[in-house]
Amino acid sequence: MSHNVDPSKDGQPRRPSAIAGFEDWPAYVQQHPRYQASTTAAQELADALGVPAVQRRPEVTVHWQDTYDGVTTSQLSWQLSFGPRTTGWLIRPAGVSGPLPGVLALHCHGGNKFGGADRLVELPESHPSAANARAGHYDGRALATDIARRGAVVLAHDAFAWGSRRFDLSVPPWRTASALEARQAQWREDGVVPSDADEYNAAAAFHEETVAKTAGLLGTSLAGMVAHDDLAALEILAGLPDVDQDRLGCIGFSGGGGRSVALAVLSPRIRSYVVTCMMTTFQSLLPAHLDAHSWLLQTPGLWRLGDWPELTARSGAGGLLVQYALTDELFPEHGMRDAHRTLQSLHRPGSYTGSFWPGGHVFTAGMQQEALDFLSATLHGNLSKRAGPAEAASHLQTTSSPRGTP
Repeated sequence: MSHNVDPSKDGQPRRPSAIAGFEDWPAYVQQHPRYQASTTAAQELADALGVPAVQRRPEVTVHWQDTYDGVTTSQLSWQLSFGPRTTGWLIRPAGVSGPLPGVLALHCHGGNKFGGADRLVELPESHPSAANARAGHYDGRALATDIARRGAVVLAHDAFAWGSRRFDLSVPPWRTASALEARQAQWREDGVVPSDADEYNAAAAFHEETVAKTAGLLGTSLAGMVAHDDLAALEILAGLPDVDQDRLGCIGFSGGGGRSVALAVLSPRIRSYVVTCMMTTFQSLLPAHLDAHSWLLQTPGLWRLGDWPELTARSGAGGLLVQYALTDELFPEHGMRDAHRTLQSLHRPGSYTGSFWPGGHVFTAGMQQEALDFLSATLHGNLSKRAGPAEAASHLQTTSSPRGTP
């Protein structure tokens, strides 16, 4: 990653672009309308996040398609109104005709912006960064592919600032370059040879503040820009001929869980959604847990709308599963339990499921099994054939939590 810059005409160093690859982003936000939600409650969140309108359903290009192990996977791309093309993967159960439920699989932050949704998809060849993300955060499993094996059409896409939608940091802006040089010096001292993904992710971690500052200047936010990309992907999924528009859901772990909350509030299309390792009260983050989180959660002014669990009441979705990890490094246990109690008070019986699991900030295989069961029950319409969400929550809180129910 080069830090050299050419001199300007007066001999002074020329400052590199702070938003390389997205120079058309400011004009788009300034010149186009904001997202118009279907309810006042959703509009208030859209305004707080500064979500730009999606101008049209993007035209999709299919790059390749392959069928293996019970699913058909296609690599897609589409061009939004600013920035580089988006890469996404569409995964369908092989040989099954529609219309089928549709699920948007939302990747985590994970400190890994070099990659995006590839961490959720079983591919013939994956970049090592995707394999590392699966091993570290998803218990080695390909979440989106596993959902498709349960009978849904799944779309997993790179969000704004991740993967194909990442900023070009080959010549980092000065503040990012200075911080990156210190990291590189530490690598040299430790005898570490960083990979291309390591180099990019280190730079992107420092650069996120620049992205957040730019977004704030434009009247939007990192979370608002990510929501813009998610809304566009949801329109693509809903428009597929083999997808039932009345049976759409979304799921996300960590930062993907935050995206799941925002999307379920902003779009009336979402019927049920899963939030994993991304629920607490804002108060519980003060003072020690503030630096555990990125700008994807901490949008300035968001708390004025209500606490994080209270935002879910703005969604019209009929089903919500929230999974908590009892020794999650990012959230104090008392904050998670307070959020759980708030959610119980806000949602009618049977519409909210909360489960507490042992372990840290990982979407374990057991948690994924519960999440897939929940999506199958709510989107395939099989609730009458299985224990209801409230029963499942009660059982899991008793068996998974060493302290029992809150």
